[in-house]
Amino acid sequence: MNSPTPSIVAQAAVRRLPRVALWLFCLAYVVPGFWGRDPWRSDDIEALGYMLELARGSADWFHPKLAGEFPATGGLLPYWLGAWSVQFNQGVLGHALSDTWAARLPFVGLLVWTLSSVWYGIYSFAQNPRLKPVAFAFGGEANPKDYAQTLADGGLLAFIACLGLAQLSHETTPALVQLSLLAWLFCTFAVLPIKPQLGLIGVTLGLVALTLSGAPNIALALGLGCTWALREQIPLPVRLKVLLGVGVTSVLCYLLGLKWNLVSWHLAPPLSLHQWQDAGSLLFWFTWPAWPMAAWSVWSWRQPLDHNLFRHPLLLPLVFTGVTVSATVLTGASDKALLLSLPAWACLAAMALPTLQRSVSALIDWFTLLFFTCCGFMIWVIWIAIQTGVPQQPAANVARLAPDFSTRFEFWPFVLALMATLCWAWLVRWRVGRHRAALWKSMVLPAGGAALCWLLLTTLWMPLLNHARSYDPLLQKISNQIQPDGCVQYFGLPLGLIAGLKFQAQLSIETASDSALCPWLLVDRDIVYEVPGIVNASQWKQVAAWGHPKEGEEDVVLFSKVLHGQH
Repeated sequence: MNSPTPSIVAQAAVRRLPRVALWLFCLAYVVPGFWGRDPWRSDDIEALGYMLELARGSADWFHPKLAGEFPATGGLLPYWLGAWSVQFNQGVLGHALSDTWAARLPFVGLLVWTLSSVWYGIYSFAQNPRLKPVAFAFGGEANPKDYAQTLADGGLLAFIACLGLAQLSHETTPALVQLSLLAWLFCTFAVLPIKPQLGLIGVTLGLVALTLSGAPNIALALGLGCTWALREQIPLPVRLKVLLGVGVTSVLCYLLGLKWNLVSWHLAPPLSLHQWQDAGSLLFWFTWPAWPMAAWSVWSWRQPLDHNLFRHPLLLPLVFTGVTVSATVLTGASDKALLLSLPAWACLAAMALPTLQRSVSALIDWFTLLFFTCCGFMIWVIWIAIQTGVPQQPAANVARLAPDFSTRFEFWPFVLALMATLCWAWLVRWRVGRHRAALWKSMVLPAGGAALCWLLLTTLWMPLLNHARSYDPLLQKISNQIQPDGCVQYFGLPLGLIAGLKFQAQLSIETASDSALCPWLLVDRDIVYEVPGIVNASQWKQVAAWGHPKEGEEDVVLFSKVLHGQH
């Protein structure tokens, strides 16, 4: 007999978050960061370079290259999506959008898909009979369907509240594709015990797509681990079919990934205490505030000691968390792999909501209120300092960290930031009011605060962020110097900068050699001493040296070809 669950919830506590409010909130989180942003260094613009090479027919679809190099991620699907979108824009829409925006559009949809998959995955998972709330003696307990919907609302808010989600989920990189597929796989595995046939189709497609995105090792581990975790929950008539189907698909996907060299991450465990400390620190802030609630959830839903640990009711999200966190630690993939764990962390955090004591909920609220209010206040103060020079110290810090940045006032971003700040004030006022019985109430301020700070950064600070995180300042200096030739040889440059030279600055580029015709040569400053081994150094003279506004990063040296008779 199953032991009683720790979920003692009345029907009054399972009121759904109003759909319009939830949709508008998700929209306010998704759009900022995609709109008005230049391609950022280095993964963002590097991925864009591969997409545009494919779209223009300059690379093989199964072996994409940029400057003669394959993608470090090993995947194909992310670059295909961007390239198909660019080709659709060019062929069907008649260049209605810029190539950068066209490549970015599928990734906007992927983030929306991720949020939807997280919600529906938690909703399906919460319908497990072992997770349903306790029945009251005289009725009045939560309706199972309303209970699952409320937990899904809270889990989605917990997902958005995770601090590590904001930047990586808004970049045009394979990381977002893999995140969306992990969310989809979590959703389909959660559906598997309820609708085995539909779940099996979804899992199969998800595993294949995850392999093509560059993570066949994750696909193998999740396929085998989750099938084992759900083995007793799958209906007996289709159990063998599902187990064999998912297991065989997982193995075949891994073998396919090896054959096509799609494996992104290889075993590279931390060897020193400092590396372990870095991994722990990343795990702490990247998954905040979901991880403390997840820990409480695992403890609250623990089984009595005489039960098998491997029959824990939260075993499915625990397998997802274990696989992705292990990949983070053991492969050195850091934040890109840890990003994939967030859907499972959100599910675990949602399952803590029915068991939270009022004092714990109040502590979450007050900490969140102080933290995000202070962050929002600092963002506003620094923006005012940039615009007016007062206060002087923040203005001086910005001038030191972002030299050559010229400020300008933008009206509509200012209006959006002001509206978001007023909404935050209203949300705080609503939350500190009484009689807020809904289970998702403890996640409103964390999610609202994360969305507020992200929106403020991507409106008020976007010009500064573009200056500091894009190649535009450096590309402008290079373009101004080499015009009207518009042609440059390169040696030792990072792939992101090469993509910027070719697709943002629209320059003609060649690999450095004596047979190349371009009269300019751009070299990474750290390897200037290798130039004589590539070209005849006597034919070149140094004319300029620049660095990225962020001091010490991507310093380059520009040479011009010495004309005959020139001394």
